[in-house]
Formats: sequence, structure tokens, C-alpha cells
Amino acid sequence: MKVLVPVKRVLDANVAVRVKADGSGVDLANLKMSMNPFDEIAVEEAIKLKEAGIAAEIVAVSIGPAQAQDTLRTALAMGADSAILVKTDETIEPLAVAKILKSIVDQQAPDLVIMGKQAIDDDSNQTAQMLAALLGWPQATFASKVVIADGKASVTREVDGGLETLELDLPAVISTDLRLNVPRYASLPNVMKAKKKPLEEIDAASLGISLAPTLRVISTARPPERKPGVMVGSVAELVDKLRNEARII
Repeated sequence: MKVLVPVKRVLDANVAVRVKADGSGVDLANLKMSMNPFDEIAVEEAIKLKEAGIAAEIVAVSIGPAQAQDTLRTALAMGADSAILVKTDETIEPLAVAKILKSIVDQQAPDLVIMGKQAIDDDSNQTAQMLAALLGWPQATFASKVVIADGKASVTREVDGGLETLELDLPAVISTDLRLNVPRYASLPNVMKAKKKPLEEIDAASLGISLAPTLRVISTARPPERKPGVMVGSVAELVDKLRNEARII
């Protein structure tokens, strides 16, 4: 079974976000970039499937600038077998991403696409659903457990009422939630081996897919600073403030 894992290069989750002075977006200059955390979980799950003898090949794919090679090399160091970079310097919206991924799926013919449920830079949570719709494949989102057997995928996901388990015919699209697994760190020997693994580059323009944006960001601003807490001297004072000052939304 071949597994395709899309990964995205985003601002590292541990780096403080800076808004540009003109409010036009987030300032990424000279800041650490990393693989989207939800995509790390997807890579880890694909590797677990390979270690279990279920998957035979893992292909990582990323859409972005030349620097996204670093993100793909991380996936290769974790355990992916090969990688594809769809190169573009444009800002790509979820629908265009889904269309590009569909083109890659048509070329690679994987049995499973497993990807993060969302990217932490825009939190759109749209690409997996759009890709499944374009492919006409079944989908399961927010997976917290994945079991592959007999040409089917059993996916457990958290819902408001508890846990829901779906059974999908393969090929399928699955998006991962945080509780699915804990991604491994790439060892130094594997980092060195990753440099020799195949990484193919494709010009996004060659796919014949429109990358023109359909949305325009009006402005970007930091959230307002939280007001400091208030110390109370007694339970009676606390109750009084809760009754007369607190806002319960």
C-alpha cells in the first residue's frame, strides 16, 4: 500500500508571532520555520503503518517555496521514502492546494492520503475535505485512532457525544487530530540518510491550476492584551464581584 502525506512549512509553534507594522500580515523574516504539527502526526501515523507491514511506501509532498525542501527532508528523516515539492512562491489558498494535491494523487496513485486536519498558520481545516470531494473518495476527519485491514480503514474520531468510529473503503482521505500519536524525533543517522533520498521538484505552474487568490486579507492585528487579575480579600468579596461585575458568556 502506498501512502501520500502532504506536509506544510509554517512558522514554528514555539516562536512568538509578529504582525507587520502595516497590518498586512504576519512577519516571517528571520524566524524559525518548521513542519506543521498536525502534519508531523500524519507522517508518524504513516510510518507506523509501514512498521506494521501495512504500508510499503510513503511519499511526502509539500507546496511552497524552495525552502520547503527542509520540511520535506524532515519527513524523509522521520521515515518517508521519497518526497515531492510543488514549487511556488505564491500564497496558496486551500482550494488550490486541494487541486494541486489531486494532481499529485492522480500521478502517484496512493491507496491512502493522510494529512493534518489543519495548518496552524491559518487554521482553515478545509484542504482534506476539499481533496476528498475532488477525488470522490471517502473521508474521515479528526482521526484519533486509525486501523487499516482488509482494504478498509477504521477511523475513530472524537465528537461532542464521545467517540465515533467510521469504516472507509480504500482509497480514502484521513485527517489527523492531536491525540492520534506522538511524532518521533529524527535521529542524526536518519537525517544524514534523508539527504540521499529522492526529492522531486515540480513547478506549480506546469500543473495548469490557477493559483490566483480569491480572498483578500483586509488587515491583521494582535489580539488585545488580557487584563490583569484582581485579588480579593474574602469569599464575600468574591461572591459580590461575581454577582455584580462578572460577565458570563
